[in-house]
This record gives sequence, C-alpha cells and structure tokens, in this order.
Amino acid sequence: MRLEGYIVSFRRGQKRYYPRQVLVELKGVTYKDAHKVIGRKVVWIHPGTGEKFVGRIVKMHGRKGRVIAYFERHLPGQAVGGKVLVS
Repeated sequence: MRLEGYIVSFRRGQKRYYPRQVLVELKGVTYKDAHKVIGRKVVWIHPGTGEKFVGRIVKMHGRKGRVIAYFERHLPGQAVGGKVLVS
C-alpha cells in the first residue's frame, strides 16, 4: 500500500531545528491509524535535480495523525511543503 503526504515542517526546538527530522502529514491517515505506518520508508524527490532522499517513519506526533520521519541526509529548505511517498 502506497501513501502520499507532504512535509509540514522540520522538527525543531526553541533555538534550533533538526534538518534530518521532519513532520509528515499523510492523506487519509488519522490518529488511530498513524501507528500502522511506523517503520515504513519515506521518499522525497528533489524537484530540480531528481535526487532521492530516503528516510523512515519513527514515531507519531500529536493527535492529528502526523508522524516524524528521520532521513539519512539533511533535507533542503525546498522540501517543506513538498510531496512525499510512503511505501
């Protein structure tokens, strides 16, 4: 089952942000379903170069069905608001 979603923002604190960790909102996934996607692979494709950034969903975030994904490399700022594929 493939899901689509988008990157909401980088995971951040009061004074810094974590460019390898992002909040992802998935279409059709609610709070009750979010635990089922933990451990799945996430892919974001750079719109200019076509380069693939691969990550994993590691935990839930909040009660709106959002999840936190850790990527292997830092994501650029253009990734915020971009589409991701979950497989």
